[in-house]
Amino acid sequence: MFLAGTFGHVYGEDTATGKISPKAQAKEMVIKAEAFVKENGKEKAIEEFNKPDGQFVKDSFYVFAYDLKGTVIAHALRPALVGKNVINEPDSKGKLFRKEIVEKAKAKGEGWVDYKYLNPTTKKEKTKTTYFKKVGDMIICCGAY
Repeated sequence: MFLAGTFGHVYGEDTATGKISPKAQAKEMVIKAEAFVKENGKEKAIEEFNKPDGQFVKDSFYVFAYDLKGTVIAHALRPALVGKNVINEPDSKGKLFRKEIVEKAKAKGEGWVDYKYLNPTTKKEKTKTTYFKKVGDMIICCGAY
């Protein structure tokens, strides 16, 4: 049973509990957002990503997006960031995580980046891992704490 639970967790599901891991939930949200872009277009997708009560905000998971220069184009929970270039803004430890997301998205198309961030649900700084995927000329992201 221990091995099944361990290997299941690696693949996104904890077989002992039947729950999807936070990382798998974040990746699933980005994949869902990518499908929305392909079905509805970029402008409609950005509008939907920016809705605090929309389909891309669920519990502590929310989709946010950057353009290829590091400007926030969608963020439902922090609308003041929309239109702001944040590529050179570090986390509390000095890591330029957004720059890393943009560079990796351009080079590899998708991936994960870890950093420190204020959890909007608990209001405490925690380690966050964000899955990102380049879709056209934007980078769609969702993080897990």
